Amino acid sequence: MTIVPLREVLVTLAVPVSDLVTLVELAVGRPVIDTAALRRQASSQRRDLWSEVEFHLPNLPVLVARMRAAGTDDEAATRRFVRALAEVVAALPLDPPTSLAKLAHDSAGDPHYFDLDRIAGARLVCAVAERSAVPEPTRPDLVRALLAEVGILADRLSSTILLHQVRVVGDGPTDRRLRDASTPIPVTLLDLTVHPPTFAVQTLTVVENPSVLEAAMERKSPHAFACTSGQLGSVDHALLQLAADQGLTLRYAGDLDAAGLQIAQQVVTTYGATLVAMSADVVRYAGADSSAVLFTSPPEWIGDDLYDAIRATSRVVYQEHDAVLEQLIGPGEKPSVT
Repeated sequence: MTIVPLREVLVTLAVPVSDLVTLVELAVGRPVIDTAALRRQASSQRRDLWSEVEFHLPNLPVLVARMRAAGTDDEAATRRFVRALAEVVAALPLDPPTSLAKLAHDSAGDPHYFDLDRIAGARLVCAVAERSAVPEPTRPDLVRALLAEVGILADRLSSTILLHQVRVVGDGPTDRRLRDASTPIPVTLLDLTVHPPTFAVQTLTVVENPSVLEAAMERKSPHAFACTSGQLGSVDHALLQLAADQGLTLRYAGDLDAAGLQIAQQVVTTYGATLVAMSADVVRYAGADSSAVLFTSPPEWIGDDLYDAIRATSRVVYQEHDAVLEQLIGPGEKPSVT
């Protein structure tokens, strides 16, 4: 390796330092990138960016610190978010209340900009919690309740849960709909939070799939059911909390697969429900031909008996299986098959 004393060479050749880059580019045939200068420029720009963020969000130091720690590779997107959020926060509390989609449309030009499954939506929740000096909620119904307190309405009409044969004793609009219904009806988050029903004393069986309600109608089951249609959302948590607060006996049944077992654990832990049709006996009764879907690695936390039963069959047991339906509904009056 040869070390060239660059300064001495420039002096000897009487070449100004300002011409060095040009000479090197001519020699190697490609542009010379001054990475040190680029780093200095980027560092200066980042300082300018975070100074701008702090200027627009002076009362949200926790959120600003979180954003700064996460960093950004898109300064334009960060500036857009900060300006939209600053506009929203300055207007809180909103009177009259405004839908989340309308708020996002007016502040960011996109009705989905603050959707709660996006980072902008999550940071909006963080901002509202910090502004309200309360812990940031994680449960979906509590997130929406927090937003509603400052006039932001999220998913009140789009989030629904199916109720079937749920008995009520109140006289509000939701009670009347439930009392008059002869088939499953969708109940919205708005129904449960603005016009919550008053339940009669009963056992409420919460299931994962609408097919169970279809079977309940076919077999003329007298039991009260609620259907979440999969993972728990805001309206599902709102119903479960309302039922628990009013002293209903809660049962939960889901598919015997990874997702169903995870939901079941959440319902039992949070709301004190009892599991039904999710036992080792159901798995063994369904047998190795319970479904075409393999379930070779059940979670170990489910308990030894159920774990061993699933490992023995290596199959998912869905709620559509008669082994499950008979425990949930009973044999009932099955429709004739012609």
